[in-house]
Amino acid sequence: EIALLAESGTWVTHQPRSNMKNGVGVAPVEEMLRAGVRVCMGTDGFPHAMWTEWKFAYLLQKVWHRDPQRMSALDVIRMGVENNARLAEMCFPGETFGKLVPGAHADLIFVDYHPHTPLTEQNLPWHLVFGFEEGMVTTTIVAGKVLMRDRHLTSLDEHAITQEALSHSSRVWERYSQLSTSRI
Repeated sequence: EIALLAESGTWVTHQPRSNMKNGVGVAPVEEMLRAGVRVCMGTDGFPHAMWTEWKFAYLLQKVWHRDPQRMSALDVIRMGVENNARLAEMCFPGETFGKLVPGAHADLIFVDYHPHTPLTEQNLPWHLVFGFEEGMVTTTIVAGKVLMRDRHLTSLDEHAITQEALSHSSRVWERYSQLSTSRI
């Protein structure tokens, strides 16, 4: 199957926490990458905490293979940054993602990160995988517009959105329960 994925140019997204939750096994990510399969990172419905997903992707291969040398942090970064950007470019022809160049989407985040060891070009992937947490993001800029500054949303009322979501949640869960019971 891996050869067919590579031959067909199929994109694959890896969601390790979802696979773990659903008990569907461990994707052979390293084998797919070696074969030329374009593997990206995703969350598949979990909280959209990509750095946490990266940690799981990194650690899951090691525990699955019982080998601490498996799954490089650099491969995780390539999947989550480079491959995700290339897939986005395919979905939005003519657009540039994942690069700081003129004409590219001006999507940036500022991270309040204070490393406990020196930060170098050689160890950057491991700092990203192990050191970064979503709560460290202080500012978000999308298409040149500041959407969050100093951890405060600038264009949305988070409290009002939360209240509205809560007002719908009991009906959503009721409907979900009806659907899941009717399929058993």
